Amino acid sequence: MLVVAIVAGLVALAAPVRAEVIVPAGFTASVYVTGDGFAQPGGLPSSSTLVIDDAGVLYLARTGRRFTAGEVEDLFPVYRIPAGGARLTPATEPRYFYGPPLPNPQVGAVRGQDLLVTTFDRERKIGVLYRLRNGSAELLAGGTPPRGEAPLLRQPEGVAMDAGGNIYVADREQGFVVKLDAAGRVLQRRFAEVMRPRTLAVDASDRLWIGADVGAEAPWQQGPGEIWMVSPQTGAQLALRGPVAAGLAAGPPGHAIVANRQAAAVVVVTADGQTLELARFTDGDVPRGLAIAPVTPETRRAGIAGDLFIVVIRRGIFAVNEVVRVAGPLESFIRGGGAPRR
Repeated sequence: MLVVAIVAGLVALAAPVRAEVIVPAGFTASVYVTGDGFAQPGGLPSSSTLVIDDAGVLYLARTGRRFTAGEVEDLFPVYRIPAGGARLTPATEPRYFYGPPLPNPQVGAVRGQDLLVTTFDRERKIGVLYRLRNGSAELLAGGTPPRGEAPLLRQPEGVAMDAGGNIYVADREQGFVVKLDAAGRVLQRRFAEVMRPRTLAVDASDRLWIGADVGAEAPWQQGPGEIWMVSPQTGAQLALRGPVAAGLAAGPPGHAIVANRQAAAVVVVTADGQTLELARFTDGDVPRGLAIAPVTPETRRAGIAGDLFIVVIRRGIFAVNEVVRVAGPLESFIRGGGAPRR
């Protein structure tokens, strides 16, 4: 493994020396989105989920109070960051807002012009899946049910889409994943049942990966957590027990990339439960959400095609985050087996 200092990203950000990220030889790590003037030691306001569209635009959700009681601000728009990254300040922040303020928003999936976002009302325990298009929000599923009926969604978290446009929503409170069609109609209310599902991803073979918090009442706790795979051919299978998946992204078929916050590492998980360490964080930094930039003509021109983007909590301070870009031969590293260990 090669120790690579996090340096300025594609936008040539002038920044103080950061902690180191340990990545394999042939990879680099750089700050891609950061901020000044929000909190010390510098960075963005707390953000937990991100996705990247075919044009290389990065969508980032501010953290609300999904797991925090009391009077906490929880209405935020989503950030929309252009290809190349950004440095935000309190004065420039509004220019990156996308869509209306939503309660406890989590960005889950993006396809074409459609960005899928989950929200939930902590007191009422009612969740909503929104579709954002051109900055306007449309209720796609969930919300207040008719009198006498139970809500479809109570605490929706991760969202994923398969090749056919079907949508999967993890409901952490209810302990299952809901399957919807592209219009938001329920196809299977309990598509998969696991304890506290939170993060989702669909790989190229339409296998659904589920990161379940299981023993962790809050996602920053130790767990244990579980990583599940669900496919039409084999049904639900437990891939790995142990890490709580703070972030989850699909790799090549049969592989998922997991942000293990407790271990301060990002690992590749194979279908047979092996792990390949892809990045390790130092000096109190830990990973949260992550996403892989799709490979398209636009992302190739931007120089980010196939790169991994990770939301990082800096120095253990929950309220201070940055987005780090890890670039390198990701697919060949995974297919070559990296340095597997159990």
